[in-house]
Amino acid sequence: MVAESAPAISTQVGWRLAKATGLMVLVGVLLLVLVLSLRIGSLGLTTRDALDAIFNYNPESYEQTVVRSLRLPRTLIGLGVGAALAVSGAVMQAATRNPLAGPSILGVSSGAAFAVVTAIYFLGIATPEGYVWFAFGGAAAASILVYAVASAGRGGATPVKLALAGVIVSALLGSWSTALVLMDQETLDQVRFWNAGSLAGRPLGIFWTVLPFMGIGLIGAILLSRQLNVMSMGEDTARALGLHTGRVRLISGVLVVMMTGAAVAAAGPIGFVGLAVPHIVRLFTGPDYRWTIAYCLVAGPILLLGADIVGRVVVRPAELQVGIITALCGAPILIVIARRRRVADL
Repeated sequence: MVAESAPAISTQVGWRLAKATGLMVLVGVLLLVLVLSLRIGSLGLTTRDALDAIFNYNPESYEQTVVRSLRLPRTLIGLGVGAALAVSGAVMQAATRNPLAGPSILGVSSGAAFAVVTAIYFLGIATPEGYVWFAFGGAAAASILVYAVASAGRGGATPVKLALAGVIVSALLGSWSTALVLMDQETLDQVRFWNAGSLAGRPLGIFWTVLPFMGIGLIGAILLSRQLNVMSMGEDTARALGLHTGRVRLISGVLVVMMTGAAVAAAGPIGFVGLAVPHIVRLFTGPDYRWTIAYCLVAGPILLLGADIVGRVVVRPAELQVGIITALCGAPILIVIARRRRVADL
């Protein structure tokens, strides 16, 4: 019996070692992208300038001041937002067993954005410290609305119905947000770049404001990964194994709202990161959400910061917002996912 199980144990150890090695490689890639994010822009800098601005800051150096005041906040916000959106997508896909789930697809990002625009228009709130709470409320309300719409009729909230309900709710909220913006020039000036999804022009204080919410959400997702593995087996199987599926879904929803609300408050509604990254990393991790979430934690910032770097150089000296770049990259991935025959196979 022991002899027969030895090859299986050896194979499992080999897979774990391979996944751990892959994760370390991703961490190395992330460090490289972080340095490039500090270096690349309208003003070209050396790696030494970028690192000195952090570890040996000289306030008389113009190059180091640019890094400290502009690029460091941009990089840190991209790091947090990328991780939050990618992990949110993985948690949503596991909790709903829907491969098309994601903050942008199921209306969570649109709900947060609509609430922020509403707060700016009606209440004159124009700082993340003020409208982050509206982002959370909007994300939660949109999630509930999408699930309620998808649950109506026969069959309940199936993956396809959730996706359709998310698209409908996103379209409605997006049109209402646009109407509010167009009715007031001051609101338009405040939200036009934010609404496109951008990391530029954000002060470092925004990062510190949203960091606690992102941190709690990310840590909670990591701790919940074992339960998400059980959830992905199906409702009946999960219950047979003693899992309280309703409780797990509730906790998952709270974590997603926290991470997505914080991400939207900091950088605006950025699409496709939460949808694409979990699918990409599962090519290497398989269905084990312990590894999927760990990979998303690193791959999300790589994708978002990489897109931001591309946006800085493709139309120099101007820039493209990172939300535009992620949409251009994510749309083909969404088409491939939608054309798969077994869309519910996670």
